[in-house]
Amino acid sequence: MTSIRHQSNAAGHLLALLTIVVWGTTFVSTKVLLQHFTPVEILLLRFLIGYLVLWIIYPRPQRVRSFRDEVLFMGAGLCGVALYFLIENFALVYTTASNAGIIVSAAPFFTAVLAHFFLDGEKLTRRFLIGFGIAMCGIILITLNGSYMLQLNPLGDLLAFIAPAVWAVYSVLMRKIGTRNYHVIGASRKVFLYGLLFMLPALVMFEFELNAARFTQITNISNLLFLGVGASALCFVTWNQAVKLLGAIRTSVYIYLVPVITVISSALILHEQMTWISILGASLTLYGSYISERTVMQKEHKIPLAK
Repeated sequence: MTSIRHQSNAAGHLLALLTIVVWGTTFVSTKVLLQHFTPVEILLLRFLIGYLVLWIIYPRPQRVRSFRDEVLFMGAGLCGVALYFLIENFALVYTTASNAGIIVSAAPFFTAVLAHFFLDGEKLTRRFLIGFGIAMCGIILITLNGSYMLQLNPLGDLLAFIAPAVWAVYSVLMRKIGTRNYHVIGASRKVFLYGLLFMLPALVMFEFELNAARFTQITNISNLLFLGVGASALCFVTWNQAVKLLGAIRTSVYIYLVPVITVISSALILHEQMTWISILGASLTLYGSYISERTVMQKEHKIPLAK
């Protein structure tokens, strides 16, 4: 029994790590696509591919039990797909992939604040707030570094900062949907569908071209498939399997590896400069996140905090 449990834990950690490696490089992939596509085009193509892949994986309609549940799915699609990724993609037009990856890593903090007020059993602690403050200092360092170096538009950093607040709303809605016991892939696909529907007004407001020549370039095709199949569809499955094996709290710790992976991949692929300020900011963000997450984990396992 102990051996089986250890194997399950190892599989869960591996799945969580692989998922985060993919998610941590999505900023780089999007940055590459922005050379030929608008943010709206990337978003629409990415989730359309993801939606089709989820249909292939789970080819059954997802029925909703009540109108209230339908509203929850609509809100999740609006916040978690349409608004979050539109804001994130537009942020990448003005800021670097590494900055965006670090700033949006604050999503669990915003989620915790909303959960404190709207979900049962999720209360903020003083230690959590201390960790939040340290992480925010790291984010501010990253943002000021970009402005000081005159390489970035502060608008990009502001948009990147708004994105995790929107994601927090999505997380709370998905937490409520999760209590309804819907099939995880079917529920995700329904969220994707509403997200795509809410994107339609953006197609009218922003530039959208039917330029088929862009799809003849292997770089564009590979990055679109990476975002659609890997990051938007398959990673959802692997992440939720990791949650099943490890639990939500232990799995969520891996989220804070995103900025590290993003900074490294941005330097290797996009040749974005890694300054000592960006390294310090990333370190503070990760350390603050660790303090907050350690509090939650100890509370979950009923382990007293070290004095």
